[in-house]
Amino acid sequence: MGNSIRVLVVDDSAFMRKVISDMLNKYPGIQVIGTARNGQEALKKRKELRPDVMTLDVEMPVMNGLETLKQLMEEDPCPTVMVSSTTKQGAENTLLAMEYGAVDFVTKPSGAISLDIDKVEHQIIDKVIYASKAKVIRKEEKNVNRPLSNRVVPQKKMNQKKIVAIGISTGGPRALKEVIPKLQASIQAPIVIVQHMPAGFTLSLAERLNSLSDITVKEARDGDFLQNGTAYVAPGGFHLSIKKKGDAFVAHLHTEEPRRGHRPSVDVLYESLAEIPTVDTVAVIMTGMGADGTEGLIKLKKTSNCYAIAEAEKSCVVFGMPKAAIRTNLVDEIVPVEEISRCIERLL
Repeated sequence: MGNSIRVLVVDDSAFMRKVISDMLNKYPGIQVIGTARNGQEALKKRKELRPDVMTLDVEMPVMNGLETLKQLMEEDPCPTVMVSSTTKQGAENTLLAMEYGAVDFVTKPSGAISLDIDKVEHQIIDKVIYASKAKVIRKEEKNVNRPLSNRVVPQKKMNQKKIVAIGISTGGPRALKEVIPKLQASIQAPIVIVQHMPAGFTLSLAERLNSLSDITVKEARDGDFLQNGTAYVAPGGFHLSIKKKGDAFVAHLHTEEPRRGHRPSVDVLYESLAEIPTVDTVAVIMTGMGADGTEGLIKLKKTSNCYAIAEAEKSCVVFGMPKAAIRTNLVDEIVPVEEISRCIERLL
């Protein structure tokens, strides 16, 4: 078992600890080296056992998942996958956990003790594997501001209506917190965001970002007319496409097949914008596993005026989606997360 991923499973329910451990141990490349029933025990075992990854229940007695994660990321960071309930409170706490530095989360299908947890078995395994390779950023770590690159922005037809379209996945809530609150309310474009997340979590994400930002942030609704200075987050479980209606642009939500396993999908959003030649798109591809957004970017670049920004590897939790986009040679600028808002504002 020399090269296997060593995991510490933390949950206050003995049943959940056993089931999650059995699931992970079935996978040949993963070994559960210990379990803990609360946060205090988890921090102690982290020091003793040195796991590669932790799965951490959000709601626990003695010391809950959030407090545990906060302390962990300040003192002794470890890649962590949160295991949460889908309640509104659970969703809000999970988003805070992402901000504190958790790599990703899995939702229990039916409450704190989910007898049907096997429904998410493949998700837990996949996310533990990805977490073992992810970059963990200490809670207090701040990126050093570097001057912006002096790239000349192509001024092909930059007098048209503009839309900023952001695609993001693993590590997204924390990265979006670095970008959206820095945008000015006077920004002359609407912002549309596809963040890979299940239903229920995107509303909490929009509300959280809205509370931190000058611009308005809301979960997109079918038929919304896109307004400058407003960001629209695609709801979990729905694709978001943009349609032109007269001089206006309208959000269209639909449930066509998932793309690359995702609904919402960045490709679907970008492809809808590629069909509107009278719009300038600022396409931003940020941290996330996989390659969602790359096919859509290729179409956008072919048919419309698009300026593409990719997040630099050094600030990504997972450098999958930006890397795939950069490989197309269609990305105009590669910048760390703390420079993305300035790039967007400079283009507008």
